[in-house]
Amino acid sequence: MDKVGIVFGGSRGIGKAVAHLMAQKGYRLAIASRNLEAARAAAGDLQGNHLGLCCDVSKEQDVQNAFEEVEKNLGRIKFLVNAAGINRDALLLRTKTEDMVSQLHTNLLGSMLTCKAALKHMIQQQGGSIVNIGSIVGLKGNPGQCVYSASKGGLVGFSRSLAKEVARKKIRVNVVAPGFIYTDMTKDLKEEELKKNIPLGRFGEPKDVAHAVVFLLETPYITGHVLVVDGGLQLVL
Repeated sequence: MDKVGIVFGGSRGIGKAVAHLMAQKGYRLAIASRNLEAARAAAGDLQGNHLGLCCDVSKEQDVQNAFEEVEKNLGRIKFLVNAAGINRDALLLRTKTEDMVSQLHTNLLGSMLTCKAALKHMIQQQGGSIVNIGSIVGLKGNPGQCVYSASKGGLVGFSRSLAKEVARKKIRVNVVAPGFIYTDMTKDLKEEELKKNIPLGRFGEPKDVAHAVVFLLETPYITGHVLVVDGGLQLVL
């Protein structure tokens, strides 16, 4: 049976690394991004027959259209990875309301919408697996990231609650919470200063997170779990 999956935010960063590893393991994938050209390019980079889609996860109709296109071209989805995310870092007093809304819509509401759409496919197949990409900031908090922290912390509560709702349907829901990973989001950080606080002494690579994601996708007896991938940073925060 085909292992059909969709990776939202799969055209760059952590999502792209997840897609590469899943493709190597034989999954048939849809790569969804707001940028159709980037999504198609990322899908084309993978070995095998994969699909690139344009989707804004904060828009329910976009999400529904994406799942319909995947079912038409690849089959019903059994594996979902939510890696789409944005940040608008600023102290709360300086944060514009529209920046609050955009982060909550993309980082939290978006995952809710994609999970809701995926459940219909997974229930029909009597099982499935979802991994949502959170952040260590959602667990520990960080000055200047109140809204981003709220969106990622909310994702943990949502994922654990959903795991309880759908466990009897043989659908698992887990979270991977990365620390400092080399992505567009961290490119402007002061790496030399920050990595002094990381016990393993370095920023992570996207592939480090990808291995954790695929582990949770495939491990049949774990649900409602938050797997932290941070080089030990949580030990000193």
